[in-house]
Order: sequence, then structure tokens, then C-alpha cells
Amino acid sequence: MRVALAQTDCELGDVEKNLAVAREQVEQAVAQGANLVVFPELSLHGYHLGGLKRDESIEAQDPRVLELSTLGADVLVGMHEHTSLRAYNTSAYYTEGRLLHAHRKLYLPNYLAWEERKHVSPGQHMRAYDLPRGIGRAATLVCNDAWQPVLPWLAVQDGAEVIIVPTNSAASLDPEAMDTGLYWDTLLSYTARMLQCWVVFVNRVGNENGATFWGGSRVVDPRGTVVAQAPKWEPGLVTVDIDVHEARRQRRAVPLVAEARLGLVGREVRRLIDEGGDS
Repeated sequence: MRVALAQTDCELGDVEKNLAVAREQVEQAVAQGANLVVFPELSLHGYHLGGLKRDESIEAQDPRVLELSTLGADVLVGMHEHTSLRAYNTSAYYTEGRLLHAHRKLYLPNYLAWEERKHVSPGQHMRAYDLPRGIGRAATLVCNDAWQPVLPWLAVQDGAEVIIVPTNSAASLDPEAMDTGLYWDTLLSYTARMLQCWVVFVNRVGNENGATFWGGSRVVDPRGTVVAQAPKWEPGLVTVDIDVHEARRQRRAVPLVAEARLGLVGREVRRLIDEGGDS
């Protein structure tokens, strides 16, 4: 499978302009033989949703977004998704003009400058999904989701060979307290190596509401090796071929994730909930 990392900037709240950028990126990626084009978190809307004068959220089945996947490649794109009752930070996978899978961000930062809980609701499900044309199985985790150790593990136990991580990660305001780039370096390598899966990380670039997004999108193989990387601080389109089933071969050679003990995990999680934990 040839994957294109569409490391883009976007215009806050200007869905039409961001769709036009996405279309250009898909067309360029298709010209390079890509089967899948992955965009950053909230690539159609921008991150600072509280700065908008009106609600610009869209439905996951919006025909303009469906059309992106009719240009010759599958597309995974981020949006402020509108439903009849709630709004979500959603990254959705489209193929041949239809929605294949929508992941609604589960863990919403609500500290320092990040106030996602004011503008979106947390998702309630994490599911792996079959990629088109029998390529393999994938899961999507949006940005902070990937920082929760249990979620990548659950995705792999659900059969994911590829974990796709659309992100809006900004440079640290206090690098001594937390160097976000270094955290991601460690996290992505660890996740790929210890869960024996491909990790496709796509971060945005540009400036928005005082935040500077650093890019650095990359693909990490099941041994933890970075096999392709976009530049930092500027837009880029990087394509790379990945053998999805290399994850399966690695797991057979060194079966680190084969014995899940799901019953044990389920019992202990239930005990913690019963003892007053977060349900």
C-alpha cells in the first residue's frame, strides 16, 4: 500500500478553502501512485474552534468530503463533525465515494490553552476496521488518544496492523517542562515496536491562535524504525510504500502481543470501576 502523508496548514473555519487544499493534495498524491492520503486532525476546520464567530461543523456524510475519495485514492480527513445532538472532533476514512469508518476523538485535552471539551463531545467507541481491497486492518487514534497506553493496545487486540494518528501538535510553550516533539518521537517508536504495528503519524503545520504546529509527520515500521518523514515547520507531501502484513510476520516471529489475557484485564478494570474509578 502506498500512503501519502499530507502535512498541510489550514484556514480556521474556512471549510471551502481547506477542501480545495485537500483536493489538490489528493490529486498530487494520486499522481505519485498513492492508495491512501492521510490528513491531520481537524484539517477541514482548524483547531481553535472557540475563535469562530459561527458554527462551521459539517456532517461526516457531506458530499464534498465524500467526493475527495473519488479522485483515485482513499482519504482520511479530520473535521468538526456535526450530528443532530452533538459535535465531535472526527477523523474519517473514505473510499470510492463512501464513508468507511469515522473515529471520534476519545480523550479531549482541557488544560492550559487546549479547551476541546468546550466545543466537542468525546467519542464513545474505538474500533479497528478492514482496509479496502483486502489490504489489511487499521485503527485511527486522534492525537491525544495515542497518548493513552490502553488505546493502541486495544486497537492491536482488535486486529489493527496499522495505527493512523492524525494530529494537531504544537511546539511547547515551555520546552523544559514538556518537549512535545521529543514526546512524540518516543511514543511513536515505542508504540510501533512494542505493539508490532505500523504507525502513520500526520501532524499539521502553520500558526493559529498563538500556537505553532511543527509537522514532522512520519511512518514508523513494526520494528520501530522511521521509514519516511516530512520536514518540520513547512507543508509537505510524502509518499511511502508499506507492507501492511509485515506487522503480522513480526508478531509471529516475536509474539509480544499474542497473549492478551482479556479476561484478566476485564476483571481488573471492572474491579477498579466498582471501587470508584472512572466508568
